[in-house]
Formats: sequence, structure tokens, C-alpha cells
Amino acid sequence: MELLADFRYSSLARRTRKISMKTHSPSAMLLALIVALVAIAGVGPVAYAEAALPTPKPTTEARKSASRQNTAATGRINPNVAAKKLFGKAQAPAPLKARSIGSYARGCLAGGKALAADGPSWQVIRLSRNRNWGHPAMVNYLERLAADVPGLGWRGLMVGDMAQPRGGPMPSGHTSHQIGLDADIWLREMSKQRMTKQQRENVSAISMLKKGTRTIDKSKWTEDHAKLIRRAASDKAVARIFVHPAIKAALCDWAGGNRSWLRKIRPWYGHHYHFHVRISCPKGLAGCKDQAAPPPGDGCGKAMAWWLSDAPWGKPKKGTKVKKKRDLRLADLPRDCSGVLAAR
Repeated sequence: MELLADFRYSSLARRTRKISMKTHSPSAMLLALIVALVAIAGVGPVAYAEAALPTPKPTTEARKSASRQNTAATGRINPNVAAKKLFGKAQAPAPLKARSIGSYARGCLAGGKALAADGPSWQVIRLSRNRNWGHPAMVNYLERLAADVPGLGWRGLMVGDMAQPRGGPMPSGHTSHQIGLDADIWLREMSKQRMTKQQRENVSAISMLKKGTRTIDKSKWTEDHAKLIRRAASDKAVARIFVHPAIKAALCDWAGGNRSWLRKIRPWYGHHYHFHVRISCPKGLAGCKDQAAPPPGDGCGKAMAWWLSDAPWGKPKKGTKVKKKRDLRLADLPRDCSGVLAAR
């Protein structure tokens, strides 16, 4: 250490002499003395120069990498990540009390329950998707409905998408189905033989429309379909059922005198291969947001005129910019959804 100090002192002394040779002003001499003292303390002019350099701003990729590392280190979840990526990776339900959190198209599911892949009168389709989860109230509803359908002349239900294990946005296929209170039921009767897992991946749903049209195909649509949907809508738990407008029109024509259940049957795009059941938030469930009730009446007649016209099906005019919706981020969902993702 003494040798190092001597070296620094002698080196800086030479520079001090150079400065003093150029000028004999008191300020120059004082500067030379400060430089010498700093050198002895172990900080040279080079270190000062390095300290003065501005810190480069991190690139966007560097910031993202740092955010990912911080998330991994602290166990926190980045709230700006697309929610569908986070919830789509969840393979098991959150071990919490059963709750539907948020609204049908902006929420998540705690304490989800799986509908069994096979029941006495149902089979779950596309098991690889792992979307046969729901709030226990939805699972109970499907089991009640399945128990009744053999009496309607229907062998059993083919159940499609419900929700992911922890609900939330899905990587593909749906905007809703996020809080465990939605379920798709195919308009195809369960087969006589139990299908294998592979067969359930390959089986096709059946459209009720004539090919290339928006009209019901009477060779496929039967009274049994109508009875099934009426029974599905008649349960007090059901808030609404989405079907293709042509199916709603067929139900309006078929219903007869008892038409109260038709209020719950709502026309919507698609839904000619399946009908989409949505049940209400279970009573007393804090944080679950119901959708507004359907308008009064059976929804037939004038209420169907727009849907049966060409207006809903027109393509945007040329040159019209269609704004793509931004994916929901975790930060867009109710705060409790972060806890649902993190629960172990």
C-alpha cells in the first residue's frame, strides 16, 4: 500500500509541477494540491472521468428481460402480460373457496370444479383443451340437465367448452367463459358407444343450417332439439342461452302457448353447432357481476326482424379500418385474479 501511495504521489507530483510551470496563480496551485491529495486517497483522474460518463438507457428488450427476471425472483406476476397467456398455462384450479370473480368476459375463477369427462348421460368433448371447469353451480346445473334429457328422447349431452381451471381469458375461441358460469352444449346427441379420448378430439359438431345459408336445415333440426333447449332455459339458474338467429326464429315458431322461457333465448352470431348456456351469479357471491336481464317479452316478432335481415351480416365498406381489440392484460382484470393465479 505504501509503495502504491508513493507511486501515485510521484506520478501526480510530476503533473502538479507541469501545471505550476504553466501558471503560478494561487488557483492553479490549489488545483494541483487537490489532485495530489485525491491520488493519495486512491481515486485518480481516470476514475473521475469514468464517473462523469452518462449511464446508457436500457433498450426495450433489456427492460423486458429485467422485468421477467424480477418477476421470477420475487414470485410476483407481471400485470402487463396478456392475461390469456397466464390463465392458459394453468393446469389445475386455484385451491381457494369457489368464487366467480368479475364479469363473464373480464374475470377469473377461484376454486373451480371439473365436470367429469363421463357421466350417466353426458360426455365431455375436446378433453385436451382442459376447459371442462366451472363454478360448482355450473357443474351442478349441467348434471341436472343431463339427468333430464333421456326423458326428452335425447341419449345424452355432448359438452364442449366451459372454462379453464382458473377461468380467465382463453388463448383461442372465446371472449366470455371466464368466470365458470358459461358452457357450450353441442346440438348433437351423445353417441350410443362411449367415445375414446381420441375420438372426442376428432368428432365434428353438426350445423343446423343449410350449407352456405342462414336458414334452418329441417333435415337436421328436430323437435328434440327444441325440447332440449326449452328444458335448458327453464332452469331458474339460467340467465340466458345464445343461439343462432335462425334457431331462435325456429323456436319462436315452435313454442306454442308457454313462451316465458323464450325471453332467455338470445340470438347471436355463430351458435348453429351448439347452444351457449350462461347461468346467473350464485346468490351472495361477492365480486361476481351479472349481465343485465334480457328485455321483457319473448324476443320474437319485431325483436327478431333486424337479426333476420341482411344488416347484421354485412361486411365493412372497403377502406374502413377495423380496429383490432387489444388483448386483456392481467391488470385489466379484477385485482383478486392475481391472487387466483398465484395460489398454490
